[in-house]
Formats: sequence, C-alpha cells, structure tokens
Amino acid sequence: MQKIGTQDEWITRAREVLPAGGFGNFDPGIIIAQGQGSRVWDEDGIEYVDYLIGSGPMLLGHGHPEVMEAVLQQLPKGMTFFANNTKGIELAEAICAAVPCCEQVRFVASGGEADMYAIRLARAFTGRDKILKFEGGYHGMSAEAQMSLAPERQVNFPQAVPDSAGIPQGVADQMVIAPFNDLEAVASLMDEHPDIAAIIVEPLQRIIPAVPGFLEGLRALCDKHGVLLIFDEIVTGFRLAYGGAQERYGVVPDICTLGKIIGGGFPLAALGASAEIMQHFDKGRVGADKWLMQLGTLSGNPVASAAGLKTMEVLRRDGAYDRLRALGRRLQDMQSNALSKAGIAHQICGDLTLFDIFFTDQACVDYRSAKHQSPERNVIYNNVLRRNGVFKSPGKMYPSLALVDEDLSLTEAAVSRAVTALLQS
Repeated sequence: MQKIGTQDEWITRAREVLPAGGFGNFDPGIIIAQGQGSRVWDEDGIEYVDYLIGSGPMLLGHGHPEVMEAVLQQLPKGMTFFANNTKGIELAEAICAAVPCCEQVRFVASGGEADMYAIRLARAFTGRDKILKFEGGYHGMSAEAQMSLAPERQVNFPQAVPDSAGIPQGVADQMVIAPFNDLEAVASLMDEHPDIAAIIVEPLQRIIPAVPGFLEGLRALCDKHGVLLIFDEIVTGFRLAYGGAQERYGVVPDICTLGKIIGGGFPLAALGASAEIMQHFDKGRVGADKWLMQLGTLSGNPVASAAGLKTMEVLRRDGAYDRLRALGRRLQDMQSNALSKAGIAHQICGDLTLFDIFFTDQACVDYRSAKHQSPERNVIYNNVLRRNGVFKSPGKMYPSLALVDEDLSLTEAAVSRAVTALLQS
C-alpha cells in the first residue's frame, strides 16, 4: 500500500475540513488505514487487535472472505436502485424468520433512522404522543433520542434534559424519562402519564444489563396500559443471540430496531413489528391520515443486503455463538483476574458478547450508578492498552469471531502492562 502521508499529516488535513477534526464518532487522533480479520492498522502502520470493530457491525471481523465474495458477486449487478431488489427481499425474509417480533420490516440506512421511525410508528399506531425512555439510553441522533442521553446535571425524573443544542422545548415536553432497572418508577410514571405511546429501551442499556424481571415487567406494564414496547436492538440484534435480546431474554417487544450486523459492515438498518403495526407504512390500507411516510435513497441497498445475508448465514452455523461467548469469557477473566490480583476495585459490566470495566466498587444498575469512581484510572488503562496494540472504545469492548489465540495473548500482555500502570499512578 503506497503511503501518501503520515498519520500526523492526515490529522492536520482533517482539522481543516472536519469540525473538531473528525467524523464525530471516535478519537480523531487516530486514522485507520485498513482492517483484516481481527486486526486494524493506522496510517503509520501500527497494528492493533480490534475490539472496536466499527462500533459493532464487524462481528465476523474485517474482510471475511465469504462476505467479500457475496459483495463482489453483487457489485457487477448494480450498487443501488431506489427500487425493490431480490437481495433486500431475501434479507427481510431472513430477519423475519430470526427475530420473534418481526412479521414485516422496513429498511433504512442507519440505526438512528430506525429508532426515529420506530417512535413515529408507535405514535401513529396508538394515537398518543409521549415517549418514555431511560436516562442514559442511546437511540440515535433524533431530537427525541437526544433527551437525557448523557446529562451532565442530575434532575428529578421524569424531566428530560436535552444533550444537544437546536432541540425545541416542545420535544422535551413529549418525553418521559425514567431510571433504568427501576420498575416501580416506570409503573408510577405510566399511571401519571396515560398519553404515553411507547417505551423505548435498549434491552442491554449500553453495557448495563437489565436486572431479573425488569424486561418482563416492562412487557406487562405495556400490556396493562395499551403502550407499545420498543426494543432498540441496533447493538444487541444478532449479537446476544441469533434472535437478539428477544431470544436471549425471552421477552418479545411490539417493535424492534436492528442495524450494525444485518448490514455486514455496510450502511443498513431496519425496524420490524407485526403486520398490524407495520400496516401504517401502507397508505392503501390505513388511509392518508394514519399513513407513515418513509423513504430513503439507500434503503434496502442490494450490496449491504448481500453482505448482511452472508453474515447472518455464517452466524447460523453450529457453535458460532458458543465460541463468541467463550472468547468474551476469556477477555473478561483475564482483565478481572489481573485487576483483582492487584487489589484494584472494578466491575465488569455487560454481556459476554459486549462489555467493559467500571473502576468502582459499587453495583452498576443505571446511568447514575454506572460511573468510574476514579475516571483517571479508566483513561490510564485505555491509553496503555492502545499503546500496547489493543484498539477499543474507552467504554466498550466488542469481541469478534475473528479473534485467535495470538490476539488474546497480545491482549493479556497489554492488560498486564495497563494494570501495572494503574499501580504506579
């Protein structure tokens, strides 16, 4: 690969043309040049074991040969049509066969779009306006989703705090904010707000697991009040299990959103529900007043659909999820054992397929409790991991099926150095 600039040169160029020098997603101080399997390389040629995996979609790793072949077979046939195509239809069939709540799906290009339409669909179906979401829950970049995502100041529930400029007060007035994992608080709020259309929830909120009975309780409360339950499965879909969190936890929502893995690394997402709910996308069935308009230039893109179909086929093979969980267990154990041996307070939070560490001795059950008692320890820990060849978000570690023993050995050595750095800090 011919070099056309150092990483520092690219960073300088980025600062000229990109606000804050980046795409808004990740640390702009690193420029990734390529990925293959479980590894990525930056523009200076430094190699890393990749636990970011594109923020989740590359569950099979980078450049999986079967996914690449499926894409290469589709490319000569056309890259996009703004019309129905066979790959998109096949992908919709595969999703509906896998995900319990989905009888029909609609495709969009991003998870944020899917969540936005899911909220709008719930309002169209119920005729109500308010949405209950959980403090700290991430549902994309819509105005509703940017309410109490990461509030820097604590307010009394159910007040919504906007996390972005440019959002009208009227949006906040339609949002009811609750603490995650507090079923009693949700029940009280639903009694106080009979105009709630839906509860939207990540069944694994970022990396915070639902306590036993919480998701089941949400389902029961929604049934009692005639409210729709939306599972945001952009992250958990096809990761926690082939059927997502719905399969893993045995709780079926009314609507779910999917993304990341179903596009095989390409821009694609979807929302799905029963045919009765999804009929609001069909003007001929519900009429103009109840019709939900939805379109997108790249919705159902055939290249992304081909990649997603092949990814899902690989995940259906025997042992795929057992291996993913075994990898997650090894990664959790190597870190917890090293930290415990050093006497460093910590909690590993999440699922074996997606997790990270909080440097605290307190249980992490919601946005306000899932905090580092020593934030500087998290900075030191992740910086040392990066310097020793481990590429990850400061708040998540995504295992992938591309990992091999060599990757785990490198990671364990990096963890040892990071723990030593904490002891010396």
